Amino acid sequence: MLVLENLTKTYRMPAGEVRALDHVNLEIGQGEFVAVCGPSGSGKTTLLMMVAAMLRPSSGTVWFEDRAIYDMAGPVRARFRAKNIGFVFQMFHLVPYLNVLENVLLAAAVVHRPDGKVQARALLQRLGLEHRIGHRPSALSAGEKQRTAIARALLNRPKLILADEPTGNLDPDNTRCVLRHLQDFQKEGGTVIVATHGPAAREFATRTIQLRDGRLA
Repeated sequence: MLVLENLTKTYRMPAGEVRALDHVNLEIGQGEFVAVCGPSGSGKTTLLMMVAAMLRPSSGTVWFEDRAIYDMAGPVRARFRAKNIGFVFQMFHLVPYLNVLENVLLAAAVVHRPDGKVQARALLQRLGLEHRIGHRPSALSAGEKQRTAIARALLNRPKLILADEPTGNLDPDNTRCVLRHLQDFQKEGGTVIVATHGPAAREFATRTIQLRDGRLA
């Protein structure tokens, strides 16, 4: 499903260049649950952002089902991302003045979904948030915010879910709850990549990859 060829990302900083990823080669098959593990600064977030079609590599190629995603024009790539990829952020990135249902429906802004509201309500019920549909993020617990973010990522029925430290702000019970929901998506045929520095995701993953200093260890 995914092939990363010699993927390299260099950032220009005041003190000089920083190489966040260094010639990474990786293949990920459909239906895998991959945990990308490594300490802070190892390149995990950079890797996920490039796979998500949100950060152009300095060199190398990201292939998604035999399509080089950075050969696409910007608007085409945005529609491709919205249709095929869901992203779950550590800090949730919910819009504070929208309620739970409205936050989930933001995912349908690019991909037209006539059944979007019905699907969003079904996802929120499945994730145990039906009683929170009309609440704003400020009224939610950290676990509820992350489940709302997962519902938003799932709304367009993507092929791939990317999650960047999705349990970093959660207690152990909510951590397992979030990882179980991601595992459910994988068991239904989806592909999951989770970036994490903790051990919890390894229990749910079908494969674990170690990143150190921007390289596969």
